[in-house]
Amino acid sequence: MGREDRATWKANYFVKLVNLLDEFPKCFIVGADNVGSKQMQQIRISLRGNAVVLMGKNTMMRKAIKGHIDRNQSLEKILAHIRGNVGFVFTRCDLVEIRDKLLENKVRAPARPGAIAPCPVIIPAQNTGLGPEKTSFFQALSIPTKISKGTIEIINDVHILKEGDKVGASEATLLNMLNISPFSYGLAVQMVYDSGTIFEPEILDIKPEDLLKTFLGVSLFLFG
Repeated sequence: MGREDRATWKANYFVKLVNLLDEFPKCFIVGADNVGSKQMQQIRISLRGNAVVLMGKNTMMRKAIKGHIDRNQSLEKILAHIRGNVGFVFTRCDLVEIRDKLLENKVRAPARPGAIAPCPVIIPAQNTGLGPEKTSFFQALSIPTKISKGTIEIINDVHILKEGDKVGASEATLLNMLNISPFSYGLAVQMVYDSGTIFEPEILDIKPEDLLKTFLGVSLFLFG
C-alpha cells in the first residue's frame, strides 16, 4: 500500500468510526485475542442486520475519538478502555441479545505452549488408549495412572491448569495427545457504552426483580 493509498485508507477509517459513533447509541468494547480472520468473518455474518463490528489499531481509534469529543464529550469515557487487542461492536438492538450472540460465536481451541489459560482445565479420569511406553510422561506431570488392558488409565480427575496459568509444553502436549481442546475463543465483551454511560458487562445480567429486592432490603433496613 503506497503512502497516498495508506493516507486515504486512514482518512476513510476515521470517517467510518466517527459515523458509527454518531449513528449508533450503543456499543461494546470487545477483546479479540486469539480470534482469527475466518472466525471474525463468521461473527460479522451472524450479527448482520443487528450490529456492526469495527476493529483497528488503538492509536487510530483514539485519534478518531479525540477528534470527535468536541461534538460528544461522553466519548472521552471510552478512551481509557482502548488498550490491548480491542475493537467495537455497534448496535441499536437489545444489548443482552447482542452479547449472547457474541457468546454463541466461540470456537474450541487446543492449548498451545505459552498461552494463558482463560479457564481451569480438568482432565477427567479415563482410559487414554495410550501404550505403557507413555507412562513416564504422565509421571513427569504427577498424574496417577495404572495399566489397564495394555493401555494407560488415568485414575482420578486431574486439575492440570488453573485460570491464569501459563500453558507449558508438557501440558499442551498431553492435552493434544488426549484430543482435548479445553479453551474457547471469541470476541470478549470488556465494557459496554450506552448513550453516554459506560459500565461493566456484568451489569447486563442484573434483572429488574434483583433491583427491586435490593431496594426493598435497603428500605427495610432504613425504615424498619
